[in-house]
Amino acid sequence: MKKTLAIVLALVLCLTAVTAMAETVKATQPWKIALITMDSIDQHWVKLNEGAQAKAAELGVEVTFMAPNTKDDAQQIEAVNNAVAGGYQAILVAANGPDAISSALKEAQAAGVKVVYVDSPANVPAEATFSTDNQAAGKTAGETMLAALTAAGVSEGSIGIVNVNAATDSTVKREAGFRSAYEGTKFTILETQYGEGDAAKSQTIAENYITQGVVGIFGANEGSTTGTGNAIKASGSTVVGVGFDKSDAILGLIQDGYLLATMAQNPDVMGAMGVEAAVKALEGATLGGEVVDTGVSVLTK
Repeated sequence: MKKTLAIVLALVLCLTAVTAMAETVKATQPWKIALITMDSIDQHWVKLNEGAQAKAAELGVEVTFMAPNTKDDAQQIEAVNNAVAGGYQAILVAANGPDAISSALKEAQAAGVKVVYVDSPANVPAEATFSTDNQAAGKTAGETMLAALTAAGVSEGSIGIVNVNAATDSTVKREAGFRSAYEGTKFTILETQYGEGDAAKSQTIAENYITQGVVGIFGANEGSTTGTGNAIKASGSTVVGVGFDKSDAILGLIQDGYLLATMAQNPDVMGAMGVEAAVKALEGATLGGEVVDTGVSVLTK
């Protein structure tokens, strides 16, 4: 009987974070909070927004989803500037480029806006950060693929990585974690290729890897993973595909056997905890830049 395997990683939060986030929060006024993710299309961001909206309704504050339609530093910076100009008192942000957006966030903070990170931080201190332990989850992805290859009698070969870009903090850490799982083995990790999180571009990259004769491909985010699974499906190859994020398309590719597994995050938790932290900061609480791991599960067929 086929079952979905859910191995929960990193569910234990640090004691200070638990204490701070466990305190009851009440909004004394309808604070305006902007939510700016990397894009507004991926199901990951849609779920994050849903979690944020549910918590906003519970606390009596207003959250406006202001994400760009595509992963683009300039558009994300424009969204931050628009939030400041629009009188928003707090910004929840998942930074596409941690350096690119930093100046805009510093200007927002100088204007009195509270900044909270969800999913992916920038290189500017914030009130708090709610995200996956991406390096640990990336290593788990690598170990999951390695175990499957070993079980199939494959002890060497090349492995490709389809990432978003070379700057996004979360996916860079996932790649580093993935690569670390192969230290001391006979496998060769090829040079990373970047598809900007676009499923079609990622599929082309994955197809090129398959042509090169790889034994495995790792997709570092939703679009990368979808593209990888579609490439394996189109080629009819036995390449082991492991990815990140959970969407209907990804779950379908796993169920049909074209992907082995995906690292499923908890974006709704990120959104909800981010809103709560923003309200606490707006109400005068000091959160001390706490970093909270929101957990991940390994989903297989």
